[in-house]
Amino acid sequence: METWYFVDSGHCTPAINMALDEALMNWHREGSIPPVLRFYGWEPAGLSVGYFQKVKGKIDLDGVQKHGYQLVRRQTGGRAVLHDHELTYSVIVSEKHEDMPDSVKEAYLVISKGLLEGFRNLNIDADFAVPEGKLDVNGSAVCFEEPSWYELIVNGKKAAGSAQTRKRGIILQHGSIPIEVDDGKLFDMFVYKNERIKERARKAFGSKAVAINEILEEPVSFEETKHAFKQGFEKGLNVHLEPFHLSEEQWDEVRKIARERYETDEWNYAR
Repeated sequence: METWYFVDSGHCTPAINMALDEALMNWHREGSIPPVLRFYGWEPAGLSVGYFQKVKGKIDLDGVQKHGYQLVRRQTGGRAVLHDHELTYSVIVSEKHEDMPDSVKEAYLVISKGLLEGFRNLNIDADFAVPEGKLDVNGSAVCFEEPSWYELIVNGKKAAGSAQTRKRGIILQHGSIPIEVDDGKLFDMFVYKNERIKERARKAFGSKAVAINEILEEPVSFEETKHAFKQGFEKGLNVHLEPFHLSEEQWDEVRKIARERYETDEWNYAR
C-alpha cells in the first residue's frame, strides 16, 4: 500500500489556504514530498472564485464585506463557492502516477472514490453524478447549482463540489464538503437583477444542493466529518496516510506565496 502525506492544516485564511495548495504542488513537483491529502477549514469564511470567473457584475462585493468574508481566486476553474461550515479537501498528485488517468474526467472518478467512502462512513447513501446535456446553461455564478461529472450527489442533490487543475505535471483537485449551509448568506454573495429573482434562485437552491447535517438525524462536527473522510480517502484511494507537519521554513514559503498572489487585488480581481 502506497504512503501519502496527510496535512491537517486546520482553519486558515482564504489566502493561506490557496497558497498552501500551491506550495504543496511545488514540493511534490520537486520530489521532496509524496502525494498529499490535505484537510482544512476557513477563518474567516471565504468566497473562492474560479480561475476564469468574472468578479465584476457577478459577485456582490458589498455582500462579501457585509458578512466579514474574504474573496480569493482559486487556481482551479469553475464557479464561486462560499466556504464556511464545511470540510475542504485537497489532493496533490503527479499526472504520471500509475493510478491517475490522462483524462480529467476519469481522474475525477478515481479521486472522488475517497469522497464516496467518506459519505458511506457517515451512513450517507451518496452516488456519483453523471450529468446529461450541457451544464451551466443558465450562466449562474453559484457552484452548487449544478453537479459536474463524478461529483457526489445524495437523493439527486449535490453534496460535494470539486475542481481540478493540472500545472507542470501536477494534479490539484480540491473541493468543498458542506456540513451546514446558510443559503441566505450564500445568495448575498451574488449579483441579481432584482430581489425577486434572487429570492427565486435561493428557494430553488434547496432542490439542487444539500449539506451533511441536513441529511443526518444526529448532526456531526467538523472533527467527526474529518475523521470519516480521512478513513474514506484511505479506503477509496487504497493508500496509507502519514501525518505531515510543515516546518517553519515551509510556512514562511506559504506566507510569501499568499502575500505575493492570493492577498493581492491584481490576482483576485483580475477578471
